[in-house]
Amino acid sequence: MAERPSRRTDPLDGQAALVTGASSGIGAEIARVLAEDGADVAVAARRTDELEALAEDIREEYGAGVEVVPTDVTDSDAVAALVEATVERFGRLDIAVCNAGLAVDEPVADLTDEEYGLMRGVNVDGMFYTAREAIPHLTETAGHLVFMGSMSGNHPRPANPVYAATKWWTRGFAISLQASLGEDDVAVSTVNPTEVRTEFGSESGTPSKDAFEPGEVTEAIEVADAVAYMVRQESPNSITSLDLYRRDKLSHF
Repeated sequence: MAERPSRRTDPLDGQAALVTGASSGIGAEIARVLAEDGADVAVAARRTDELEALAEDIREEYGAGVEVVPTDVTDSDAVAALVEATVERFGRLDIAVCNAGLAVDEPVADLTDEEYGLMRGVNVDGMFYTAREAIPHLTETAGHLVFMGSMSGNHPRPANPVYAATKWWTRGFAISLQASLGEDDVAVSTVNPTEVRTEFGSESGTPSKDAFEPGEVTEAIEVADAVAYMVRQESPNSITSLDLYRRDKLSHF
C-alpha cells in the first residue's frame, strides 16, 4: 500500500509563481493564496497602483517575496519581459497562472472591430504569449501552467458568443498542451468558474460585484482556492480541469 503523503503547512515553499490579471478580483486572490502557501509571486496587470498595494499587503501578511511587473498581456514583448523579470528576481519559475481576461457584453451584430480585437487580444493572444514564454522555464522545474477558463467554454452562451469562443479556445489550447508537455513533467490545468463577483464586466457595463449581492454567486477567493488546490498536486498526477459550480446554479447551464 502506498504511503500517504504528509500534509505540508507551506506546500509551495521555495517555489516562484507569476499571475497575470493580478490587480484585482480573481488574480489578486490567487496571488494571495499562493503566497499563503509559501510561494514567492510576480504580479502582473496594467494598473500599477493596484499591483503595488497588493504587493504591500502580501509582504506584510505572508512575508513572501513579491515582484510587481506592470504588463499589457496583448504585447508579446511585455509578456517576455514579465517572465524574464520573474526568473531574474526569484531564480526560477514553478507556476504560471494565465488569468488576465475580459468580456465586452455586446451582441455580435453590434460588436466593433476594437471590442472584438480587445477580447481576442487579452483572452487568446495574452494566454498564448504567457504560456509560450513560461514553458521553457516550467520544463526546468516540473512546473505548473494554469489557465483561467470559464463555464462559457464548456456550454453555449448566447449572451456573449465572442467571449465564449475565446474560452473554448482556452480549453482546447490547454488540453493540447497537456498532451504535449506531459512527458516534460509539466502539469497543465484549467479552472472553469461560473459567475464570480469581481470587477469583471466593467469594460462594457456593470461589474459583477455590483450586479450580485455577496453570497449570491461565487466569490473570487473560492476560485483562487481552486487554483491553489490544483497546483499543490505533486508529480506524477495532476488535476487537468476543475469546474467550479455553485450547487444552486447548476440548472442554469
